[in-house]
Amino acid sequence: MTMNVPELFGCKVFNDAVMKERLPKDTYKALKKTIDEGTHLQLDVANVVAHAMKDWATEQGATHFTHWFQPMTGITAEKHDSFISPEAGGKVIMSFSGKELVKGEPDASSFPSGGLRATFEARGYTAWDPTSYAFIKDDTLCIPTAFCSYSGEALDKKTPLLRSMQTLDKSAVRVLKLFGNNDVKRVITTVGPEQEYFLVDQEVYNKRPDLIYTGRTLFGAKPPKGQELEDHYFGTIKARVSAYMKELDEELWKLGILAKTKHNEVAPAQHELAPIFSTTNIATDHNQLTMELMKTIAARHGMACLLHEKPFAGVNGSGKHNNWSISTDTGMNLLEPGDTPSRNAQFLLFLTAVIKAVDDYQELLRVSVASAGNDHRLGANEAPPAIISVFLGDELEGVVESIVNGTDYHDKEKKLMSIGATVLPHIPQDTTDRNRTSPFAFTGNKFEFRSLGSSASISGPNIVLNTIVAEVLDQFADELEKASDFDKSLNELVRRELTAHQRIIFNGNGYAGEWVAEAEKRGLSNLKSTVDALPAFISEKAIDVFTKHEVFSKTELHSRYEIMLENYSKVINIEALTLISMVKKDIMAAACCYEYKLAKTLNEKKATGLLPINKVEENQFKNADKLVDSLADKLEKLESAVEKASEIEDVCELAKYHREVIFEDMNALREVVDALEVIVPSKLWPYPTYGEILYSVK
Repeated sequence: MTMNVPELFGCKVFNDAVMKERLPKDTYKALKKTIDEGTHLQLDVANVVAHAMKDWATEQGATHFTHWFQPMTGITAEKHDSFISPEAGGKVIMSFSGKELVKGEPDASSFPSGGLRATFEARGYTAWDPTSYAFIKDDTLCIPTAFCSYSGEALDKKTPLLRSMQTLDKSAVRVLKLFGNNDVKRVITTVGPEQEYFLVDQEVYNKRPDLIYTGRTLFGAKPPKGQELEDHYFGTIKARVSAYMKELDEELWKLGILAKTKHNEVAPAQHELAPIFSTTNIATDHNQLTMELMKTIAARHGMACLLHEKPFAGVNGSGKHNNWSISTDTGMNLLEPGDTPSRNAQFLLFLTAVIKAVDDYQELLRVSVASAGNDHRLGANEAPPAIISVFLGDELEGVVESIVNGTDYHDKEKKLMSIGATVLPHIPQDTTDRNRTSPFAFTGNKFEFRSLGSSASISGPNIVLNTIVAEVLDQFADELEKASDFDKSLNELVRRELTAHQRIIFNGNGYAGEWVAEAEKRGLSNLKSTVDALPAFISEKAIDVFTKHEVFSKTELHSRYEIMLENYSKVINIEALTLISMVKKDIMAAACCYEYKLAKTLNEKKATGLLPINKVEENQFKNADKLVDSLADKLEKLESAVEKASEIEDVCELAKYHREVIFEDMNALREVVDALEVIVPSKLWPYPTYGEILYSVK
C-alpha cells in the first residue's frame, strides 16, 4: 500500500492547520498573536482552545490528557488525567477546560531540584507552552509545558530555553535596526539536531546487565572485526533495520517531526537520523520525542536502541550534532554569507558576535555538553576534543585574515568540478571543506556544535549559545547606537573584535596531539572531564551573563550545578555496583572454572606420568592464575572504594572521588576482565562478547 506522506504528516498534531479549521477566527487570531509575539493568552480564549483541542483529540481516540514536560532528569515526564467528568444519573461527559489546559500541578518533590525544594514541599506547576503544538501519543493528548516550583523557579529544561530565545530575539532585533531592517519584528534561533544511535538484538541485550542498567558495556574485549574497514558507513541498510527506520519515520511524521535523512554510521550497528531545521524550542521537544520513539519502536522489532555516548569501548561513540542558526520572521538567515561575504557587513557582524561569544564563554559551552557518558566520547574516534574552538573554513578564514590585516579580499567564485569521466556531470564545488574534528564548525549558513552527547537534551547547549550571543550583540548594539559614523564604527568594531579573538579560530586537525599544546599556548581551556567543567557553571562570569539576561537566577544556576554533580556521582556509582555484581556472580566463577580445568589437566598428567606436561599448558595455567588473583584484588579494591564513597557528604568532593578513584578502579578491573574474556573458552564465558553484540542484528 502506497503511503501518502503529506496526508500522514502531522496527523497526530493540533497544529496551525487544525487550529485554523476548528477555532473561531477571533480565537485563532488571539492564539496566533500569543505564539508569534509572546503575548499572554486570556482564560476565555484558553477555554475555547481547550474545548476544540479535546474534541479533536477524542475524535482521534484519545481518552486522557497530560502536561508533557522536561524535568532535570534529562527525559520527559507526564501524568495522565482522563477527560471524563461525572454527570447526573451515573453518566459521564468528556470535558476539558482552559484552566486544565493552561496549568497543571504535578508533584514537584520527587524531581531533581538541586536544593530549590525540600522533600516535604511538594507543590509544583506546569504551564502550557503554546509555541509548541499539542500532539497525541498512545491515545493521550500531550500538551507541551514548562515546569516550575511553588515559588516560581524553573525546575525544567524548557523554561530557561524559552527565556534564552527571548533575550536573543531582543538583542538581535536591536542590531538589525541599525542596518535599517525595521520590518523585522522577531528573530529566532533554529536547530537541526542529528541523532546517532546503536541497534542491537533484544535477546543479546537482555543478557548484558550493564547495558540494561547503565546503557553501556562495562567490559568487553576488542572483536576481531570492528570498524577498521569502514564498510558499515553509508552501507546497505539491513532489512530488519530498514523496517525499523521505516516505522520510525512514519511515527515521527505523524507527530509533525521533520525526519529527513537516515543512514548507517561508521561503527557496526550504529546509525543516524537527521531532521530538517525547526525553531529551537520545537526542535528540542521533537528530539526528546525522537529518542523516546527510537527506543519503543526498536522493542517492537526485537531490538534495543542504545543512546549512550559510548556503549562500546574502542569503536565510535554517538553524538548529537547541533546545527544552529539565526533567522528573522521575514525569512533572512543571519548566518548566510551570500556570494560576497567580505562585503556583507551585516553577516560579518553576526559572525564576529558568534566568534567573540564562543571565545569569551568557551567554558560555558564545554559545561553545556558535560556528562558522565560524554566523558568517554570527547576526544576519541570521531568526537571533537574537549577544547572548544571555531572552524571557519578556507574562505571565511581568508575574509577574517584580510579584515585583521587590513588587506583586500577577493571573494571566490563558485567552481564547477570536473570529476574526469565525461558521462558524469560537472558539479558545483563548495568554497570550503568540512572539518569533522572541530567542536564548533561553520558549515555554510549555520554553526555545527558537534560536542553534544547522543542521550542529552539539546536544550542546555542552546540555552548557552542563545544567551552568550545575545550578550555580545547587546555589547555591539550599545557601541554602535552611539556612533556618529555608523559604517566607520562598524568596520573598526569588526576588525578589533576579530583581532582580539583569533585564538579561538582553528581550521586544523583537532585530533592531533600538537593541537593540545597549541591550544594551551593560546590560553584555551581544556576541561577534560565533567568534574573539571562543572565549576564554570557557577563562576562569576556565568552568574553575571545568565542573571543579566534573566535566563537563570543565581539560585537556579546553583541548583543545576548541584543536580549535575549528584547525577555524575549516581551514574558512576550505578556503573560500579553493576560491574561488581557481574564480576562476583558470573565472571569470577567462569574464570575460576577455567583455571580449575587447567589445573585438573596438569594434575592428571602429573599423577599418571603417561603424558608429558608442555610449556603451553603450564603458561596457560600461570596466566589464568595470575589473572584470577588480580581479578580478586581489583574487585576488592573497587568494593572498598564504593563503600568509602558513602561517607562523603559534600557533593563536589563526592563527584571528584567518583572521577579520580572509583572510575579509575573500574577501569583497572575492566582491564583484567577483558584479558580473561580473551582466554576463557566461549562456552564458559557468561556474557555475549562485543562481536556477538555488534553483529547481532542479521
